Amino acid sequence: MLRRTRWTLAALLAAMLVLDLAFPPPIPPGDRGVVVAARDGTPLRTYASPDGIWRQPVTPDEVSPLYLQALLGYEDRWFYAHPGVNPLALARAGWQWARNGRVVSGGSTLTMQVARLIEPPAAAERRSLRAKLRQVVRALQLELRLSKREILTLYLNHAPMGGIVEGVEMASRSYLGKPSRTLSPAEAALLAAMPQAPSRLRPDRAPEAAQAARDKVLARLAKQGTWDAATVADARIERVAVQPLRAHWLAPLAAERVRQSARATAGGALLHTTIDVELQAGIERLLLDKTNGLPPKVSIAALVMANDSLEVLAYAGSADFSDRERAAHVDMVRGVRSPGSTLKPFLYAMALDDGLIHSESLLVDAPQSFGGYQPGNFQASFSGPVSASEALQKSLNVPAVDLLDRIGPARLAAQLRAGGLRLRMERGATPNLSLILGGAGTTLEELVGAYRSLARGGLAGRPRLLPSAPRVEARLMSEGAAFIVRDILEGGGHPDRPFTEGARRLAWKTGTSFGFRDAWAVGVTDEVTVGVWVGRPDGTPNPGFFGANTAAPLLQEVLAVLPVHSGPAMRARPASVSAAVTCWPLGLRLESTDPAHCAQHRAGWVLQGTAPPTLPDRGRSGGLNPSANCAEALWPAALAPWVGTDRPGCGGGTQLRIVGLDAGAVLRPVPGARAVHLQVSAQGASEAPLLYWLLDGLPQHASDGGTRLGLQLRQPGEHHLTVLDGSGRFARVPFRVAGL
Repeated sequence: MLRRTRWTLAALLAAMLVLDLAFPPPIPPGDRGVVVAARDGTPLRTYASPDGIWRQPVTPDEVSPLYLQALLGYEDRWFYAHPGVNPLALARAGWQWARNGRVVSGGSTLTMQVARLIEPPAAAERRSLRAKLRQVVRALQLELRLSKREILTLYLNHAPMGGIVEGVEMASRSYLGKPSRTLSPAEAALLAAMPQAPSRLRPDRAPEAAQAARDKVLARLAKQGTWDAATVADARIERVAVQPLRAHWLAPLAAERVRQSARATAGGALLHTTIDVELQAGIERLLLDKTNGLPPKVSIAALVMANDSLEVLAYAGSADFSDRERAAHVDMVRGVRSPGSTLKPFLYAMALDDGLIHSESLLVDAPQSFGGYQPGNFQASFSGPVSASEALQKSLNVPAVDLLDRIGPARLAAQLRAGGLRLRMERGATPNLSLILGGAGTTLEELVGAYRSLARGGLAGRPRLLPSAPRVEARLMSEGAAFIVRDILEGGGHPDRPFTEGARRLAWKTGTSFGFRDAWAVGVTDEVTVGVWVGRPDGTPNPGFFGANTAAPLLQEVLAVLPVHSGPAMRARPASVSAAVTCWPLGLRLESTDPAHCAQHRAGWVLQGTAPPTLPDRGRSGGLNPSANCAEALWPAALAPWVGTDRPGCGGGTQLRIVGLDAGAVLRPVPGARAVHLQVSAQGASEAPLLYWLLDGLPQHASDGGTRLGLQLRQPGEHHLTVLDGSGRFARVPFRVAGL
């Protein structure tokens, strides 16, 4: 008999095992949708799972103990003791059903509820005996296959919470705006009650019903002694007031970028980024506010990167993700656009490393032709003699093109590429002199990574949006060049006049692309690198908006959102950098220059103790000539209008003069006219047919020697008219306009 019983039990167990293997419980796979989160776990953007549900995965260790106490105390006190089914609870529920003719208590364990969640019965069978038996069987199967912790995790992630929300973490984030690990007793009781009737107890639609259900949970917990009377009394006082259920997105374009990353999605449904949620929210509010003052279709992008870790702290690919008219779905952090003058710091760093200049080298800002390319400045005027630091700070174009012509556009492009900043050109095009004025395309992300080199000894870095992303750095310039260029961008690069500004020092540069299509500003502090772009994503012009008046103020406001970190009072100067006093126009050290040839003293920075001489003069084949008979001959020929007058022996040859206007002349308009009409020409220009005309230092026209220049003068007062030729000769006539 005993033997027969054993065989019977063995056969029964075998049959149950076969049935279990043949009909396994439909345990949900890892496909739970995607949640992209900030570094602290706050969701940035939630993507629904294939069944259209919002879920954010969470484990019991990540949930407040208060919620677990409320859940188990209300739903299943014996969860850790029973095998998936509580016979006493089922017997009690059956007796109540038979006695009252209706369901009074379900008798379901938490495991049975999980079984119902993963295999929902048909609507007509929800309260049938058949459905209950199926839940019992599935609960036993779950207990055999999974640990208690795994079963509890399934409930935490699949419990219905109203609408398209499932799981305690997503409910806590969506309704309460906080992670489930920080729930108060009242909030924990509320979320424990909601799965009983998720549609009827939604706190955003039925706060009174939700509060009544919460109080029922609290009463049971007090009766059981799970929570003391004081805790329950305090929880009852708290009113149910939640935010409307809707998608709360931060950094939506960054989140989409992470979601589309094959490497990221392989890691699981919850994807952590490096973004600081508070900083991201502050910058998004700032950009949204700024859109009110922008023309139609104009957007903004901003990127903040930590210099040490290369982590992206804030990522705004557009100003307002909900504004379709501004093409807000286009991620302008990665958009390829003309960088304008933002590449100039890297050119000057390269010239420093090549030994072409020091920080106070004499450069020429005057009309020049580089193989037919004749750049002008943004303000349409020329400054004449400028130092390298002044030229960089003022973003002067002619000195930059002059340096690039000597270094070579291809070399600059190659060095930038090696540092992580790739310049995009039209197919078949090669780097040329327009490169330094925005003649190629790059991205805000690459610019920020490159500018980081100014704060970390010349090492550029690739911004990291994921904690798992590799740390990529590349040498873009020497440590000494990085120090000098940063010092220039902070305050002028004057060792004798150190620049200080509170706790945070900012080295920054602006840029404007041709036709006002893009306005840029990039800044570097000890802690972070910040980049801002303003423009139309479709690339159409935005007249009147340029780097200095649009992007630079916004850069300062973005910087103000960042917390101020206390750092060292003074950065360490590299051993390769030293201060030196040099002389203009030769550019050599003061102690190495004949006092007769030292027109100006300039205090600046030099690399490796070497002060390179002033670059060879394009107007003279032999360069500057310190043995000339007059001081003017020491200066580059193109600077003659700014440093002195032409004298015999200082230039030789036929003198240039203006015909049609006498020095000191007073010009008056004809009666009824609103302008004075003037026609002039130049004599002595036969050997240099190309002439440059300037009115009050502003370029007017370039003409050949036989062409008369016509001007309309509408401003009364003192003026001067200047003409220059390619050999550096010039003539200047002062005059006055009256009667307007």
